[in-house]
Amino acid sequence: MQTLPSPQNTEVNAAPSFDMDDWRSGYRSQPEEFAYWIDDIEGTIPAELEGTLFRNGPGLLDIHGHRLKHPFDGDGMISSIAFKEGRAYYRNRFVRTEGYVAEQAAGKPLYRGVFGTQKPGGWWANLFDLKLKNIANTHVIYWGGKLLALWEAAEPHRLDPATLATLGLDNLDGLLEPGDAFAAHPKIDPGHPEQGQEPRLVNFSIKTGLSSTIRIHEFAPSGDRVKSYQRSIPGFAFMHDCMITPNYVIFFQNPVSFNPFPFILGFKGAGECVEFNPQAKTNIILIPRHGDGPLKSIEAPAGFVFHHANAFEQDGQVFVDSIVYQDFPSLDEGMTFKDVDFSHVPEGQLWRFALDLEAETSKATCLIDRGCEFPALHPAHVGQTYRYLYIGAVHSSQGNAPLQALLKRDLVTGDEQLWSEAPRGFMGEPVFVPRPQSQAEDDGWLLVLTYNAARRCSDVLILDARDITSGPIARLKLQHHVPYGLHGSFVSEYFGPAAAA
Repeated sequence: MQTLPSPQNTEVNAAPSFDMDDWRSGYRSQPEEFAYWIDDIEGTIPAELEGTLFRNGPGLLDIHGHRLKHPFDGDGMISSIAFKEGRAYYRNRFVRTEGYVAEQAAGKPLYRGVFGTQKPGGWWANLFDLKLKNIANTHVIYWGGKLLALWEAAEPHRLDPATLATLGLDNLDGLLEPGDAFAAHPKIDPGHPEQGQEPRLVNFSIKTGLSSTIRIHEFAPSGDRVKSYQRSIPGFAFMHDCMITPNYVIFFQNPVSFNPFPFILGFKGAGECVEFNPQAKTNIILIPRHGDGPLKSIEAPAGFVFHHANAFEQDGQVFVDSIVYQDFPSLDEGMTFKDVDFSHVPEGQLWRFALDLEAETSKATCLIDRGCEFPALHPAHVGQTYRYLYIGAVHSSQGNAPLQALLKRDLVTGDEQLWSEAPRGFMGEPVFVPRPQSQAEDDGWLLVLTYNAARRCSDVLILDARDITSGPIARLKLQHHVPYGLHGSFVSEYFGPAAAA
């Protein structure tokens, strides 16, 4: 089985759209916690925009001077931007995990990181130490009246949505045992209110080894668990994300293997022991959401997937749109993330997989060959047919680089719009917020937390999703930087203070 063919020549000689020192400066630790009205604004915040944007990501890139090898090992820091009546309020706080509190008191790393950060003292100090720190740094969601900071290898932490204070680990009303996983990429099925079908939050956990067991949970808007079900598949499984349709939960079993011995012996982090096999295959796993029907496993060409954009059912087929890498993105031996050479790291590209369930075959087509990551769409179209996708992208049409642009793709016509913050701006994950009472799929706003290297601070951008080429309708300039983050969500509830007089 061959890897997916690259639709472009990645040997690009054009001048880079960014400066490495600018990019690196966005990966400074931010140990401070803030709470203030954002008053430095270019443009106007739409008066109809009301609610709260929550963002999560690593806030510390070192622990009292001990540098992390990879930012994914950093302690989770939650940011919230609360919008109401044309104003915005910023707040950030670290998730007070057990590990964060202990390391801040000790003044040094006490835990190994999944992606290669080791405790001081060399391999001997890390030998046989398999305990991992729940860093709560990947995603943050509000569901059933709870704000939860997620990290896929352990339980979520519950936070106060108004103050971001950590309330402690949350076992989801007894669903999770101590140490149980709860993945960082839940999906919200919008349901069909006109048919009496309310929304559902769908999430999973996985236990893997020689075989893997996937356990899926579905929750009502009240937060109550509606049902749980599980299936087992042969082989090791690295599954960071999932996708849903009305009838299936869909996973990609990446063609990777795991050799635990360098981790056990203290030489590497667990994530560094994952090895991509381009001669193997990707298995696309479809688990029925209703009844006890068997799962389906359909082969596809080798490629590595962290994130999916969307999936839908149409004309007897299931379509899955995913960000695919030609290899597992990893650092070379002895390299830290600040030493990365983007020309030697595979870029993500958007591919569509058409799955024929009857024949159990797949067909893959590249939809976006420009380097891209962090897809977003109208929340009412999750698991449904959709037309518009928004995604972070590299500035240049070819080759790999940091995300500096925002791309809108019309999946019906193929038309694209691009807004770039290059050369000194760096893009985060967009979040789509529908305009109240809007009917059109692209009638809403895109909220993006970006890093501005010229100011060495971060900006919150608000763009009209109908036409992103006009640039931000409002640029909210924060008083400080927020290190490059991962994922976030928007809720219609306002979790800020009363407006100042």
